[in-house]
Amino acid sequence: MNWFFPVSKSSGPLSPLTSLQQQKQRQIDSLKAAHSSITEIQKDVEYRLPFTINNLTISINILLPPQFPQEKPVISVYPPIRHHIMDKQGEYVTSPLINNFTMHSDLGKIIQCVLDEFWKNPPVLIPGSTSFPYLYSNPSGRPPYISQGFPFLPSYPPQETNRSVPVTETIPPPAPNFPAAPSYGLITDLPLPVPVTEAHSQIGLNGFGYKMPDIPEVFPELSELSVSQLSDMNDQEDVLLKQFVNLPQLKQVITDKDNLVQSIEELAKKNLQLEPVLETKRQAVLDKYEQLLHMKAAFEKKMQRQHELSESCSASALQVRLKIAAHEAEEESDAIAEDFLEGKVEIDDFLSSFMEKRMSCHCRRAKEEKLQHLITMHNQYHALL
Repeated sequence: MNWFFPVSKSSGPLSPLTSLQQQKQRQIDSLKAAHSSITEIQKDVEYRLPFTINNLTISINILLPPQFPQEKPVISVYPPIRHHIMDKQGEYVTSPLINNFTMHSDLGKIIQCVLDEFWKNPPVLIPGSTSFPYLYSNPSGRPPYISQGFPFLPSYPPQETNRSVPVTETIPPPAPNFPAAPSYGLITDLPLPVPVTEAHSQIGLNGFGYKMPDIPEVFPELSELSVSQLSDMNDQEDVLLKQFVNLPQLKQVITDKDNLVQSIEELAKKNLQLEPVLETKRQAVLDKYEQLLHMKAAFEKKMQRQHELSESCSASALQVRLKIAAHEAEEESDAIAEDFLEGKVEIDDFLSSFMEKRMSCHCRRAKEEKLQHLITMHNQYHALL
């Protein structure tokens, strides 16, 4: 009966953790080690991991059932999103890593794989989604987990917008960009704030507004009439319309409308007068743009020519040319020597031409070696930098 009645200190030490509890704790430690920003909502039951992608802040909710890790965890997100690893409602992750979860899986790596999938294929927020069933411990008897024999909990019914909700406890400030978590129960569909503007102010598409004239609560010309007279007026449409047209508020609206129409017509005429000037400047811009394209093409052509010339005049290109020229001069001097040995050339002609070719060959080789030395020194200097 030790499992039912707690063991006292005098009766012996506390029983050690079971194998299932040790495996559960190992999974939780792996989750915390892999994600430092994770928040513990309820110890050993629920955890939340926020992340932001493309200016969209998403919260991953991790719910551990009682028999975890023998039972797979429930991974959900808020707000609902569209993604190929999510269900049709966009609330629960249906990745194969979650569906095939076993005791030997690593929960921290699985959540990281889910995040990597979101980063590779950014999710899209489902429009009109304002609620998500976060689950917490409930002192009134609600189970702090989802039963494996039933589908996921449905959305909580939305609150009435005209009903005041009394505050019974102080809720701690939530993390930035995330909904506040109550101490227990479900987060319900809270009504969104409605922008408040002046009752008689109408904002147009151009950003300008028109303030309607104040309508009095009492009309003096009608307050003196009896009920029968008012009934007769109500039955006679022409009389009622005449009374309505004579209201100073309506006259003010009609006057303002006429003034606005007149100002719009004047502005339209002014715009029409400026149209030729605008068309002339537009054509000038097009001409300048065409000229820019021609100048750009000419500039690119000259840049290509300059690059070819700089390549042909580079130190390495000059060295190659000197080496080829020296080799050609050496071959020509060798040909002259062979002709002299065969008796085809006189000695005076041989000496003048042979000495000239040999001198040219040695000069080119000296210049080539000097240029090679300069290139080597230049490369070593830049390598030190």
